[in-house]
Amino acid sequence: MDFTARKRKSIKPVEENPCSQYPHDLNMYNTPPTGEITLEEFETLAIHRLQLLRTLEQNSLKGHKIFSDEWKRCIKEELTKLELKKFVRLMNGLDGQTDLDYSARRTDHLSHYILRLAYCRSEDLRRWFINRELEWFKLRFMAQNQNTINRFLESNKLIYVPITEEEKDEILNELIMSTANMSDITIRTTNFFKVPFDEVYSLVRNRRIFVKMGYAYIPTSELIVCVQAKFRANLSEALSVANHRLPSLDDDRINTFLLNLYNSYTGKDYSTPNSEKEIDIRNLDNYSKKHFPLCMKHLHETLRASHHLKHDSRLQYGLFLKAIGVRFDDALEFWREEFTKIMDNDKFEKNYSYNVKHAYGKVGSMVNYSPFSCLKIIMGSVGAGDHHGCPFKHWDASLVKRKMMDCGVASEGIESILALVKNGHFQIACTKYFEFTHSLQAPSTTINHPNQFFEESINIATGEKKKIV
Repeated sequence: MDFTARKRKSIKPVEENPCSQYPHDLNMYNTPPTGEITLEEFETLAIHRLQLLRTLEQNSLKGHKIFSDEWKRCIKEELTKLELKKFVRLMNGLDGQTDLDYSARRTDHLSHYILRLAYCRSEDLRRWFINRELEWFKLRFMAQNQNTINRFLESNKLIYVPITEEEKDEILNELIMSTANMSDITIRTTNFFKVPFDEVYSLVRNRRIFVKMGYAYIPTSELIVCVQAKFRANLSEALSVANHRLPSLDDDRINTFLLNLYNSYTGKDYSTPNSEKEIDIRNLDNYSKKHFPLCMKHLHETLRASHHLKHDSRLQYGLFLKAIGVRFDDALEFWREEFTKIMDNDKFEKNYSYNVKHAYGKVGSMVNYSPFSCLKIIMGSVGAGDHHGCPFKHWDASLVKRKMMDCGVASEGIESILALVKNGHFQIACTKYFEFTHSLQAPSTTINHPNQFFEESINIATGEKKKIV
């Protein structure tokens, strides 16, 4: 990725030797990729990396202990559902030398550098990116055997030499008393490394290791702490450099894409209305009670009660109805029936019917508009008198609590949801709301879209196991 070139050149495939460039499943990302790739592959790799990192974050917030077997299993399942099999391959610790292995490592390498360009732009973005990349690095490191770890360390000039048996015998009692989560027998048979204590602050702070004369004595299992510290330092510096060089990136297509990437929705495309299961408009009240996410349920109830919604609320709700399978004729009649309870038909036709037709691509530019994702709803602004937006983001906590009680959520569930809301985990809160309103049945993935909520709810009600991607 050349930041300095000002003249655009014709696009040609990357030419590289995968055997020499990607010898390990692990990567310190010290060497930038060379050559050129198509804009389409650039965008695809970025989206796939973003899906990977968001999956790591969301599974950590679900309550699974990070790096536990359950946490790893959930990540593998979700990445498989998202059809990100190359990343799953890197989690298995195969460290193979086949074309599939090289292809997976190439995807990992290129996508990491692309996201650097998107996440180097602010302190908050850099912090989020570094934390997720550290999790991804450690996840792969833990899957490697000792031989592959040694090869990786050697190739990256990370030399950690075990202490001699004589030195180990001299401090054996101290190691036994100071090394956490290891039995006497395990300590006697495990290699220990002598490293400067400032490379393993977290272990020293938590009193997990023996320290003497400015050196920490760490077992092989804790070697990842040293490597991670170097990984963090290198990545932090690299992001700072990338941020300073961003003005040299003069391709508007890439700049626009990268600028908005962190706000991008990366889930299933709901822009095409559900033609398999058309919704009977007469049963919309019943659907609202049983299958709508809280944001859409609130809009429906408000419309029924006041017979009116402002423009942004109509847009958010109307596109949702379109995507769940409400036909155009039914939608137009539905909005007309409600609005004409407080106005005459001429006023509705003059001021409001065009919006319904426009949402269905019947007038204007004939665009097939996509329904709003959770991220778009969360990032939107909500003013006085508005009813759109995300309840978990835009409502007062007392109102959320009252609505949870009305929906039959138990007090323990309400408290867990409010704790997530307080920490800004709005989509995880919605996922928990789904569980508590569906007899503790979890959706296949974290809720990222109102239409995903509806689809998964319908699938549970009908006993279907439809894959959500």
